[in-house]
Amino acid sequence: QVQLVESGGGLVQPGGSLRLSCAASGSLFSTYTMGWYRQAPGKQRELVARITRAGNTDYSDSVKGRFTISRDNAKMTVYLQMNTLKPEDTAAYYCNTAITAIFDWGQGTQVTVSS
Repeated sequence: QVQLVESGGGLVQPGGSLRLSCAASGSLFSTYTMGWYRQAPGKQRELVARITRAGNTDYSDSVKGRFTISRDNAKMTVYLQMNTLKPEDTAAYYCNTAITAIFDWGQGTQVTVSS
């Protein structure tokens, strides 16, 4: 079973940047399309970015042009570079397979955008 460990969140001012990491265990990591999801209080978890095993990417309209997803298959890690952050980006961020999450969810990493 693959385990996912997210890190890199924190408190940042509007307009700032953060880089999230998701370290995965398991030998089949490179075969999966991976995604970053987020869940704000009182809202459903949503997929905001995904990357195929070949490196093709797709983004939700809410983050397109500001967030960049990447992966390092040798390190079994997925990254999310977040720029020009807005208060509405405040949420717990998780990684998992996309578009259907098939692994157990990790603990997530909290991103808070506030002045």
